[in-house]
Amino acid sequence: MDTGLKGKTALVLGSTSGIGLAIGRGLDAEGANVVLCGRRGDRARDEAARLRSGWGAEADLSAPDAPSRLITQVGERFGQIDVLVLNGGGPPPGAATAIDDEALGRALEQNLVQQRRLVDLALPGMRSNGWGRVIAVGSSGVQQPIPQLALSNIARAGLAAYLKSLTAVVASDGVTVNMVLPGRIDTDRVESLDASAAQRRGIAPEEARARSEAAIPSGRYGTPEEFAAVAVFLASTSASYVTGEQVRCDGGLVGSY
Repeated sequence: MDTGLKGKTALVLGSTSGIGLAIGRGLDAEGANVVLCGRRGDRARDEAARLRSGWGAEADLSAPDAPSRLITQVGERFGQIDVLVLNGGGPPPGAATAIDDEALGRALEQNLVQQRRLVDLALPGMRSNGWGRVIAVGSSGVQQPIPQLALSNIARAGLAAYLKSLTAVVASDGVTVNMVLPGRIDTDRVESLDASAAQRRGIAPEEARARSEAAIPSGRYGTPEEFAAVAVFLASTSASYVTGEQVRCDGGLVGSY
């Protein structure tokens, strides 16, 4: 299948490891120019050097001016952004009764406010070109809240509402907006969550993982590459009529349609 991504420029947030890096590699394999970025600038540059046409940038979205600086840097390097992949680490685990104002503010800033700013900056070029892709890495908690990830549930659900609202505004300009919802994907983040669950329950991390896997119809965690394949399809020309969707990649974990 010709994805139509050859020569397109993709900015992938949170892409120094895990899901973000797998998406970056997948887009690179389809011929896109790929910008990898994250707090670990050296890691972003090292990984980008392994790509066919990649560039690594240091970006800490906790800084208010980070979106504008990042978009400017990408423009100077490659020009117009065609594919924007929103991704980032989730807030610390905790129950809904343990939320305080400061932690909630940080979660919203990181997982909603700054990502919206990036979309605002990338959209004008996409709309004027008549082609663009905004793809957000969300969480199964958007559709089925996860008990010990209250901050993540709230922030990512807010991002989902924003993106769905945006869809109706930009669809006629050839810009699609979608969210991919991971379940248990085998990443450092999920390993950390398993360790936290094990500590709460007084069991070994291996037992916590086994219990999680038992709740997944597929019986295992997904790989970053399996998740990335879904994101790459949504970025392709073949997915031009798919927009405003939340696509789950969770092995059947969420128990509803």
